Amino acid sequence: MLVKQAMAAQKGQLIRGIGVIGGALLVLNGMIGAGIFALPAVLAERAGVLSPWLFLGAGILIIIVVLTLAELSSYFSESGGPALYATRAFGPLTGFSIGWLYYVSRASAIAANSHVMAKYLGALWPWFDTDSGHAVVIVVVCGALTLANVVGVKGGVRTLAFFTFFKLIPLLILIVLGLQYASPAVLFPDSLPTIEDLGGTTLLLIYAFIGFESILITAGETEKPRSTIPHALVRTVIATGVFYFLISLVYVAVLPGDTSGGTLVDVGRKLAGPVGAVAITLAAVFSIGGNLSSTMLAAPRLTLSLAENRLLPQWFGRIHDKYSSPANSIIFLGGLAAILALSGSFVRLAIASSLTRLITFAVCIAALPVIKQQADRDALERAYRLKGGYTLPIIALGLCVWMASHSSAESWKFVAGLFGVGLLLFWLEQFTVRRSGAN
Repeated sequence: MLVKQAMAAQKGQLIRGIGVIGGALLVLNGMIGAGIFALPAVLAERAGVLSPWLFLGAGILIIIVVLTLAELSSYFSESGGPALYATRAFGPLTGFSIGWLYYVSRASAIAANSHVMAKYLGALWPWFDTDSGHAVVIVVVCGALTLANVVGVKGGVRTLAFFTFFKLIPLLILIVLGLQYASPAVLFPDSLPTIEDLGGTTLLLIYAFIGFESILITAGETEKPRSTIPHALVRTVIATGVFYFLISLVYVAVLPGDTSGGTLVDVGRKLAGPVGAVAITLAAVFSIGGNLSSTMLAAPRLTLSLAENRLLPQWFGRIHDKYSSPANSIIFLGGLAAILALSGSFVRLAIASSLTRLITFAVCIAALPVIKQQADRDALERAYRLKGGYTLPIIALGLCVWMASHSSAESWKFVAGLFGVGLLLFWLEQFTVRRSGAN
């Protein structure tokens, strides 16, 4: 297994403490982070009144991918997710490549979400929404998360439930209050705007849904993972798609016309005055904070496990003597996220995160036939089988390739550069291994 669970119980075994509700919370928190707070305004500027329906359309596209990954996950009870699937199907080098790309996508997501954190804090203190304010927020957020995780911050289902409550309740109230503005003319407009960059807009929409795959990595700590994970994936992604539609509908209904530069805080202010603005701001901070904390907790365990399997330099695998945390991996992630955030905008980083995730999904989908061929009869009988054979996986693979093909050359160069860094580290470790073996 390429990716091992880094935090084990004292007896050396993983504790399967994640049930159906915990799995749903993992999927929900993986998806609902900063995207829902940043994208309604971006999409409204690009697509106007069409933006709610684009959220639904993107949800339909992504559910095809989710269904395929749900079947794939049902063949495994170990932790590891995409890196594990790629390793089993195509070998260590492919497994490393997918693991590193997924790691890069998480770093890009931290960077993108830090920008959104600064944007929403700017609603309380406008200085935060300046260039210098953004820089301070990025450095403080990345630094604080790095320090907190080095000293041993532990996540759990209760923590996820806490963050989920405080970010969803204000948004649900906003939906209830805002739906009164959603007239038939808003739902079914007479004239439709032209979307100039459909491919780029689709990639931004995908950013709102990615993150669901976090549950795949925790299979070793999930009760009955072969059934719990597929059901949690499919049901929660469908519910989240409807939720996104309603949020976007309220945005274009409450703030019609030119919504450039607006946020959900402006919607909250119009619906409930200063109290509404503060409530949505706090919901955004809780949502983004929970999403960033979850990523900073999980992603360093990926580089730790890659180092344990001699696929990254051993520096990444060192455990802190006092805090028993993968300190070097945490520090590297925090530093990389800060550098990316300081050098790129939200839209650029969000598209890069979506692109790396689409590449990861495509390789996982391609791995499904190989995994099924390797499975024994018992595994085949217990698997979450899709109707129609390989019809949906083929469509899902085509969708991933189509969406990735609409990325700009700049995005591909950005991802290729980060991937090149990973390959250099991989070959450096392979050289070290061969040299130590020769001696």
